[in-house]
Amino acid sequence: MTAGWALQVSLVMPCLNEERSVGVCVRKAQAALAALGVAGEVIVADNGSTDRSVEIARELGARIVSQPVKGYGAALQAGIEAARGRIVVLGDADDSYDWGAIEPFVRKVEEGYDLVVGNRFRGGIEPGAMPPLHRYLGNPVLSAITRLAFGVRIGDVHCGMRAFTKTAFARMATGTPGMEFATEMVANAAHNGLRIAEVPTRLYPDKRDRPPHLRSFRDGWRHLRFILTYAPDYLYLAPGAALLLAGLVLQALLVAGPVQVAGQSLGIHYLALGAMLSLVGFNVINLGVLAKAFMRQRYTSLQSRMLGLLARHFSLEGGLITGTLLMMVGIATDGVILAIRLMRPNEDMEGTVHLAFVATTLVVLGLNLVFSSFLLSMVAAPTPSRAGRR
Repeated sequence: MTAGWALQVSLVMPCLNEERSVGVCVRKAQAALAALGVAGEVIVADNGSTDRSVEIARELGARIVSQPVKGYGAALQAGIEAARGRIVVLGDADDSYDWGAIEPFVRKVEEGYDLVVGNRFRGGIEPGAMPPLHRYLGNPVLSAITRLAFGVRIGDVHCGMRAFTKTAFARMATGTPGMEFATEMVANAAHNGLRIAEVPTRLYPDKRDRPPHLRSFRDGWRHLRFILTYAPDYLYLAPGAALLLAGLVLQALLVAGPVQVAGQSLGIHYLALGAMLSLVGFNVINLGVLAKAFMRQRYTSLQSRMLGLLARHFSLEGGLITGTLLMMVGIATDGVILAIRLMRPNEDMEGTVHLAFVATTLVVLGLNLVFSSFLLSMVAAPTPSRAGRR
Protein backbone atom coordinates (compact mmCIF):
# COMPACT_ATOMS: atom_id res chain seq x y z
CA MET A 1 0.00 0.00 0.00
CA THR A 2 1.14 3.55 -0.66
CA ALA A 3 2.39 5.35 2.40
CA GLY A 4 2.37 9.07 3.12
CA TRP A 5 -1.00 9.59 4.77
CA ALA A 6 -1.41 9.35 8.54
CA LEU A 7 -4.80 7.79 7.85
CA GLN A 8 -5.11 5.87 4.61
CA VAL A 9 -8.57 4.30 4.48
CA SER A 10 -11.95 5.38 5.87
CA LEU A 11 -14.78 2.85 5.87
CA VAL A 12 -18.15 4.62 5.88
CA MET A 13 -21.51 2.94 6.48
CA PRO A 14 -24.89 4.73 6.63
CA CYS A 15 -27.08 3.62 9.50
CA LEU A 16 -30.75 3.94 10.41
CA ASN A 17 -31.93 1.52 13.08
CA GLU A 18 -29.48 -1.29 12.33
CA GLU A 19 -28.82 -2.57 15.87
CA ARG A 20 -29.09 -6.20 14.71
CA SER A 21 -26.21 -5.91 12.26
CA VAL A 22 -24.16 -2.74 12.76
CA GLY A 23 -21.93 -4.42 15.35
CA VAL A 24 -21.12 -7.27 12.97
CA CYS A 25 -20.31 -4.79 10.20
CA VAL A 26 -18.05 -2.67 12.40
CA ARG A 27 -16.10 -5.74 13.55
CA LYS A 28 -15.69 -7.00 9.98
CA ALA A 29 -14.56 -3.57 8.83
CA GLN A 30 -12.00 -3.29 11.61
CA ALA A 31 -10.69 -6.78 10.85
CA ALA A 32 -10.40 -5.89 7.15
CA LEU A 33 -8.28 -2.84 7.96
CA ALA A 34 -6.02 -4.98 10.14
CA ALA A 35 -5.69 -7.59 7.39
CA LEU A 36 -4.74 -4.91 4.88
CA GLY A 37 -2.17 -3.53 7.30
CA VAL A 38 -3.26 0.07 6.81
CA ALA A 39 -4.09 2.88 9.16
CA GLY A 40 -7.82 3.36 8.92
CA GLU A 41 -11.08 4.24 10.61
CA VAL A 42 -14.66 3.03 10.66
CA ILE A 43 -17.33 5.72 10.42
CA VAL A 44 -21.01 5.10 11.11
CA ALA A 45 -23.08 7.88 9.51
CA ASP A 46 -26.19 7.79 11.65
CA ASN A 47 -29.38 9.11 10.07
CA GLY A 48 -31.49 9.43 13.20
CA SER A 49 -31.54 5.91 14.68
CA THR A 50 -33.92 5.39 17.57
CA ASP A 51 -32.60 1.98 18.59
CA ARG A 52 -29.18 1.02 20.03
CA SER A 53 -27.29 1.29 16.74
CA VAL A 54 -25.22 4.31 17.75
CA GLU A 55 -24.46 2.92 21.19
CA ILE A 56 -23.28 -0.41 19.78
CA ALA A 57 -21.10 1.17 17.11
CA ARG A 58 -19.51 3.62 19.53
CA GLU A 59 -18.72 0.86 22.04
CA LEU A 60 -16.86 -1.02 19.31
CA GLY A 61 -14.71 2.00 18.49
CA ALA A 62 -16.43 3.40 15.41
CA ARG A 63 -16.63 7.12 14.85
CA ILE A 64 -20.21 8.38 14.86
CA VAL A 65 -21.24 11.12 12.47
CA SER A 66 -24.81 12.34 12.93
CA GLN A 67 -26.85 13.53 9.96
CA PRO A 68 -30.29 14.94 10.84
CA VAL A 69 -31.22 15.40 7.18
CA LYS A 70 -33.02 12.21 6.16
CA GLY A 71 -31.87 10.15 3.23
CA TYR A 72 -29.31 7.60 2.10
CA GLY A 73 -27.35 10.18 0.14
CA ALA A 74 -27.47 12.74 2.93
CA ALA A 75 -26.10 10.23 5.46
CA LEU A 76 -23.29 9.14 3.15
CA GLN A 77 -22.41 12.72 2.26
CA ALA A 78 -21.95 13.55 5.95
CA GLY A 79 -19.87 10.44 6.57
CA ILE A 80 -17.64 11.00 3.55
CA GLU A 81 -17.06 14.65 4.40
CA ALA A 82 -16.00 13.64 7.92
CA ALA A 83 -13.64 10.92 6.64
CA ARG A 84 -9.94 11.55 7.24
CA GLY A 85 -8.54 8.85 4.99
CA ARG A 86 -7.20 9.32 1.48
CA ILE A 87 -9.36 6.43 0.29
CA VAL A 88 -13.02 6.02 1.24
CA VAL A 89 -14.92 2.73 1.03
CA LEU A 90 -18.72 2.68 1.25
CA GLY A 91 -20.96 -0.19 2.27
CA ASP A 92 -24.16 -0.81 4.19
CA ALA A 93 -24.68 -1.45 7.91
CA ASP A 94 -27.15 -4.31 7.39
CA ASP A 95 -24.46 -6.93 6.60
CA SER A 96 -25.66 -7.38 3.02
CA TYR A 97 -22.13 -6.57 1.80
CA ASP A 98 -19.09 -8.32 3.19
CA TRP A 99 -16.90 -5.71 4.85
CA GLY A 100 -14.16 -8.31 4.97
CA ALA A 101 -13.91 -8.19 1.15
CA ILE A 102 -12.78 -4.57 0.69
CA GLU A 103 -9.26 -5.37 -0.50
CA PRO A 104 -10.10 -5.48 -4.26
CA PHE A 105 -11.72 -2.04 -3.97
CA VAL A 106 -8.74 -0.51 -2.20
CA ARG A 107 -6.27 -2.14 -4.61
CA LYS A 108 -8.15 -0.76 -7.63
CA VAL A 109 -8.01 2.74 -6.21
CA GLU A 110 -4.29 2.27 -5.55
CA GLU A 111 -3.90 1.33 -9.21
CA GLY A 112 -5.12 4.80 -10.14
CA TYR A 113 -8.87 4.50 -10.52
CA ASP A 114 -10.90 7.37 -9.08
CA LEU A 115 -14.13 5.44 -8.48
CA VAL A 116 -14.52 1.68 -8.05
CA VAL A 117 -18.06 0.24 -8.02
CA GLY A 118 -19.06 -3.28 -7.05
CA ASN A 119 -20.97 -5.53 -9.43
CA ARG A 120 -23.36 -7.89 -7.67
CA PHE A 121 -24.45 -9.58 -10.88
CA ARG A 122 -20.86 -10.71 -11.51
CA GLY A 123 -20.02 -11.39 -7.88
CA GLY A 124 -23.15 -13.36 -7.05
CA ILE A 125 -26.50 -12.72 -5.38
CA GLU A 126 -27.47 -15.05 -2.58
CA PRO A 127 -31.06 -16.40 -2.54
CA GLY A 128 -33.38 -13.82 -1.00
CA ALA A 129 -30.76 -11.06 -1.09
CA MET A 130 -32.42 -9.01 -3.86
CA PRO A 131 -36.13 -8.84 -4.78
CA PRO A 132 -36.88 -10.28 -8.24
CA LEU A 133 -38.26 -6.92 -9.40
CA HIS A 134 -34.91 -5.27 -8.68
CA ARG A 135 -32.78 -8.17 -9.91
CA TYR A 136 -34.43 -8.79 -13.26
CA LEU A 137 -35.96 -5.43 -14.13
CA GLY A 138 -35.13 -2.38 -12.02
CA ASN A 139 -31.35 -2.65 -11.68
CA PRO A 140 -30.60 -4.00 -15.19
CA VAL A 141 -32.81 -1.43 -16.92
CA LEU A 142 -31.62 1.60 -14.94
CA SER A 143 -28.00 0.47 -15.23
CA ALA A 144 -28.39 0.10 -19.00
CA ILE A 145 -29.91 3.58 -19.28
CA THR A 146 -27.06 4.98 -17.18
CA ARG A 147 -24.45 3.32 -19.38
CA LEU A 148 -26.09 4.77 -22.49
CA ALA A 149 -26.64 8.24 -21.05
CA PHE A 150 -23.20 8.75 -19.49
CA GLY A 151 -20.96 6.43 -21.47
CA VAL A 152 -19.81 4.36 -18.49
CA ARG A 153 -19.04 0.64 -18.49
CA ILE A 154 -20.70 -0.21 -15.20
CA GLY A 155 -22.93 -3.25 -14.96
CA ASP A 156 -24.44 -2.50 -11.54
CA VAL A 157 -24.78 1.23 -11.08
CA HIS A 158 -26.70 0.92 -7.80
CA CYS A 159 -24.30 -1.32 -5.92
CA GLY A 160 -23.79 0.18 -2.45
CA MET A 161 -20.22 -1.03 -2.02
CA ARG A 162 -17.76 1.27 -3.73
CA ALA A 163 -14.45 3.05 -3.16
CA PHE A 164 -12.88 6.31 -4.26
CA THR A 165 -10.38 8.94 -3.24
CA LYS A 166 -11.36 11.99 -1.25
CA THR A 167 -9.94 14.12 -4.05
CA ALA A 168 -12.13 12.41 -6.63
CA PHE A 169 -15.21 12.76 -4.44
CA ALA A 170 -14.66 16.51 -4.19
CA ARG A 171 -14.71 16.65 -8.00
CA MET A 172 -17.95 14.64 -8.14
CA ALA A 173 -19.74 17.49 -6.32
CA THR A 174 -22.67 15.33 -5.24
CA GLY A 175 -25.76 16.83 -3.65
CA THR A 176 -28.75 14.47 -3.86
CA PRO A 177 -30.06 13.29 -0.47
CA GLY A 178 -31.84 10.08 -1.49
CA MET A 179 -31.08 6.73 -3.04
CA GLU A 180 -30.26 8.41 -6.37
CA PHE A 181 -26.97 9.41 -4.74
CA ALA A 182 -25.52 6.14 -6.12
CA THR A 183 -26.35 7.15 -9.69
CA GLU A 184 -25.21 10.72 -9.13
CA MET A 185 -21.74 9.58 -8.12
CA VAL A 186 -21.32 7.58 -11.32
CA ALA A 187 -22.80 10.30 -13.54
CA ASN A 188 -20.75 13.11 -12.02
CA ALA A 189 -17.59 11.03 -12.15
CA ALA A 190 -18.22 10.39 -15.85
CA HIS A 191 -18.97 14.06 -16.56
CA ASN A 192 -15.67 15.02 -14.92
CA GLY A 193 -13.63 12.48 -16.83
CA LEU A 194 -12.69 10.39 -13.78
CA ARG A 195 -11.41 6.83 -14.18
CA ILE A 196 -14.10 4.32 -13.22
CA ALA A 197 -13.75 0.57 -12.65
CA GLU A 198 -15.82 -2.21 -11.14
CA VAL A 199 -15.10 -5.38 -9.19
CA PRO A 200 -17.31 -8.43 -8.56
CA THR A 201 -19.13 -8.18 -5.23
CA ARG A 202 -21.29 -10.73 -3.46
CA LEU A 203 -24.66 -9.70 -2.03
CA TYR A 204 -26.07 -11.46 1.03
CA PRO A 205 -29.52 -11.31 2.65
CA ASP A 206 -29.61 -8.43 5.09
CA LYS A 207 -30.05 -8.96 8.84
CA ARG A 208 -32.81 -6.47 9.50
CA ASP A 209 -36.14 -7.29 11.16
CA ARG A 210 -38.00 -4.33 9.64
CA PRO A 211 -39.12 -3.27 6.15
CA PRO A 212 -36.32 -1.93 3.91
CA HIS A 213 -35.76 1.81 3.60
CA LEU A 214 -35.72 1.41 -0.18
CA ARG A 215 -39.06 2.00 -1.92
CA SER A 216 -38.97 0.35 -5.34
CA PHE A 217 -41.07 2.72 -7.45
CA ARG A 218 -40.34 5.94 -5.56
CA ASP A 219 -36.58 5.42 -5.57
CA GLY A 220 -36.59 3.92 -9.06
CA TRP A 221 -38.26 7.08 -10.33
CA ARG A 222 -35.70 9.22 -8.49
CA HIS A 223 -32.88 7.39 -10.25
CA LEU A 224 -34.56 7.73 -13.65
CA ARG A 225 -35.37 11.39 -13.02
CA PHE A 226 -31.76 12.12 -12.20
CA ILE A 227 -30.50 10.26 -15.28
CA LEU A 228 -32.81 12.15 -17.61
CA THR A 229 -32.09 15.51 -15.99
CA TYR A 230 -28.34 15.10 -16.42
CA ALA A 231 -28.44 13.51 -19.88
CA PRO A 232 -29.70 16.35 -22.13
CA ASP A 233 -28.58 14.53 -25.29
CA TYR A 234 -31.29 11.96 -24.70
CA LEU A 235 -33.91 14.10 -22.96
CA TYR A 236 -33.78 17.09 -25.32
CA LEU A 237 -31.45 16.90 -28.28
CA ALA A 238 -32.29 13.54 -29.85
CA PRO A 239 -36.10 13.89 -29.51
CA GLY A 240 -35.95 17.54 -30.54
CA ALA A 241 -33.90 16.75 -33.66
CA ALA A 242 -36.33 13.98 -34.63
CA LEU A 243 -39.34 16.28 -34.21
CA LEU A 244 -37.70 19.14 -36.13
CA LEU A 245 -36.63 16.89 -39.00
CA ALA A 246 -40.10 15.33 -39.29
CA GLY A 247 -41.72 18.76 -39.28
CA LEU A 248 -39.40 20.20 -41.93
CA VAL A 249 -39.86 17.19 -44.18
CA LEU A 250 -43.66 17.47 -43.95
CA GLN A 251 -43.58 21.18 -44.75
CA ALA A 252 -41.17 20.77 -47.65
CA LEU A 253 -43.40 18.04 -49.03
CA LEU A 254 -46.60 20.08 -48.74
CA VAL A 255 -45.46 23.66 -49.35
CA ALA A 256 -46.77 23.62 -52.91
CA GLY A 257 -50.09 21.97 -52.04
CA PRO A 258 -51.62 18.60 -51.16
CA VAL A 259 -49.79 15.45 -52.28
CA GLN A 260 -50.62 11.77 -52.59
CA VAL A 261 -48.48 9.36 -50.56
CA ALA A 262 -49.18 5.61 -50.68
CA GLY A 263 -52.70 6.31 -51.81
CA GLN A 264 -53.34 8.78 -49.00
CA SER A 265 -53.99 12.46 -49.55
CA LEU A 266 -51.85 14.71 -47.35
CA GLY A 267 -53.24 18.20 -47.13
CA ILE A 268 -53.50 21.23 -44.90
CA HIS A 269 -53.92 19.27 -41.68
CA TYR A 270 -50.62 17.48 -42.22
CA LEU A 271 -49.01 20.81 -43.01
CA ALA A 272 -50.27 22.15 -39.68
CA LEU A 273 -48.80 19.07 -38.03
CA GLY A 274 -45.48 19.76 -39.75
CA ALA A 275 -45.48 23.34 -38.50
CA MET A 276 -46.19 22.20 -34.96
CA LEU A 277 -43.47 19.53 -35.05
CA SER A 278 -40.95 22.03 -36.41
CA LEU A 279 -41.64 24.60 -33.71
CA VAL A 280 -41.74 22.09 -30.87
CA GLY A 281 -38.61 20.35 -32.11
CA PHE A 282 -36.68 23.60 -32.39
CA ASN A 283 -37.67 24.67 -28.89
CA VAL A 284 -36.76 21.29 -27.40
CA ILE A 285 -33.34 21.49 -29.07
CA ASN A 286 -33.02 25.00 -27.69
CA LEU A 287 -33.63 23.70 -24.18
CA GLY A 288 -31.08 20.95 -24.73
CA VAL A 289 -28.41 23.38 -25.86
CA LEU A 290 -29.04 25.55 -22.81
CA ALA A 291 -28.97 22.48 -20.55
CA LYS A 292 -25.58 21.47 -21.99
CA ALA A 293 -24.29 25.01 -21.46
CA PHE A 294 -25.44 24.96 -17.83
CA MET A 295 -23.77 21.58 -17.35
CA ARG A 296 -20.50 22.93 -18.75
CA GLN A 297 -20.56 25.55 -15.99
CA ARG A 298 -20.91 22.83 -13.35
CA TYR A 299 -18.56 20.28 -14.93
CA THR A 300 -15.68 22.29 -16.33
CA SER A 301 -14.04 19.17 -17.79
CA LEU A 302 -17.22 18.02 -19.59
CA GLN A 303 -16.46 16.84 -23.11
CA SER A 304 -19.19 17.62 -25.64
CA ARG A 305 -18.92 17.69 -29.42
CA MET A 306 -21.97 19.93 -29.64
CA LEU A 307 -20.56 22.46 -27.18
CA GLY A 308 -17.29 22.40 -29.11
CA LEU A 309 -19.13 23.26 -32.30
CA LEU A 310 -21.00 26.05 -30.53
CA ALA A 311 -17.78 27.45 -29.07
CA ARG A 312 -16.20 27.53 -32.53
CA HIS A 313 -19.13 28.71 -34.62
CA PHE A 314 -21.81 30.35 -32.47
CA SER A 315 -21.93 34.06 -31.79
CA LEU A 316 -24.73 36.32 -30.64
CA GLU A 317 -24.44 38.32 -33.84
CA GLY A 318 -24.64 35.19 -35.97
CA GLY A 319 -27.75 34.02 -34.14
CA LEU A 320 -29.39 37.43 -34.50
CA ILE A 321 -28.61 37.64 -38.19
CA THR A 322 -29.86 34.12 -38.92
CA GLY A 323 -33.03 34.63 -36.89
CA THR A 324 -33.70 37.97 -38.52
CA LEU A 325 -33.23 36.48 -41.99
CA LEU A 326 -35.72 33.71 -41.22
CA MET A 327 -38.24 36.30 -40.04
CA MET A 328 -37.68 38.51 -43.08
CA VAL A 329 -38.18 35.61 -45.48
CA GLY A 330 -41.37 34.60 -43.69
CA ILE A 331 -42.71 38.15 -43.47
CA ALA A 332 -41.82 38.89 -47.10
CA THR A 333 -43.59 35.73 -48.25
CA ASP A 334 -46.69 36.59 -46.22
CA GLY A 335 -46.47 40.13 -47.60
CA VAL A 336 -46.43 38.91 -51.19
CA ILE A 337 -49.43 36.67 -50.52
CA LEU A 338 -51.28 39.61 -48.94
CA ALA A 339 -50.42 41.92 -51.86
CA ILE A 340 -51.72 39.37 -54.37
CA ARG A 341 -54.89 39.02 -52.33
CA LEU A 342 -55.40 42.80 -52.31
CA MET A 343 -54.70 43.17 -56.02
CA ARG A 344 -56.80 40.17 -57.06
CA PRO A 345 -59.55 39.92 -54.46
CA ASN A 346 -61.70 37.62 -56.57
CA GLU A 347 -58.97 35.16 -57.55
CA ASP A 348 -58.87 31.69 -55.98
CA MET A 349 -55.75 31.64 -53.77
CA GLU A 350 -56.18 28.26 -52.14
CA GLY A 351 -52.72 27.27 -53.40
CA THR A 352 -51.06 29.99 -51.30
CA VAL A 353 -52.49 28.73 -48.02
CA HIS A 354 -49.80 26.06 -47.75
CA LEU A 355 -47.07 28.58 -48.49
CA ALA A 356 -48.49 30.93 -45.83
CA PHE A 357 -48.24 28.15 -43.22
CA VAL A 358 -44.57 27.66 -44.01
CA ALA A 359 -43.90 31.40 -44.02
CA THR A 360 -45.50 31.84 -40.60
CA THR A 361 -43.42 28.94 -39.26
CA LEU A 362 -40.26 30.69 -40.46
CA VAL A 363 -41.28 33.88 -38.65
CA VAL A 364 -41.81 32.06 -35.36
CA LEU A 365 -38.58 30.07 -35.72
CA GLY A 366 -36.69 33.27 -36.40
CA LEU A 367 -38.17 35.01 -33.36
CA ASN A 368 -37.24 32.03 -31.17
CA LEU A 369 -33.71 32.02 -32.50
CA VAL A 370 -33.22 35.74 -31.89
CA PHE A 371 -34.31 35.64 -28.26
CA SER A 372 -32.66 32.30 -27.47
CA SER A 373 -29.38 33.61 -28.89
CA PHE A 374 -29.31 36.31 -26.23
CA LEU A 375 -29.87 33.73 -23.48
CA LEU A 376 -27.35 31.26 -24.89
CA SER A 377 -24.78 34.01 -25.27
CA MET A 378 -25.21 34.89 -21.59
CA VAL A 379 -25.06 31.27 -20.39
CA ALA A 380 -22.12 30.31 -22.59
CA ALA A 381 -20.06 33.39 -21.76
CA PRO A 382 -16.96 32.61 -19.65
CA THR A 383 -17.23 33.46 -15.97
CA PRO A 384 -14.75 35.98 -14.56
CA SER A 385 -12.77 33.17 -12.91
CA ARG A 386 -12.53 31.16 -16.12
CA ALA A 387 -11.80 34.24 -18.23
CA GLY A 388 -9.01 35.22 -15.85
CA ARG A 389 -7.26 31.88 -16.32
CA ARG A 390 -7.08 32.21 -20.10
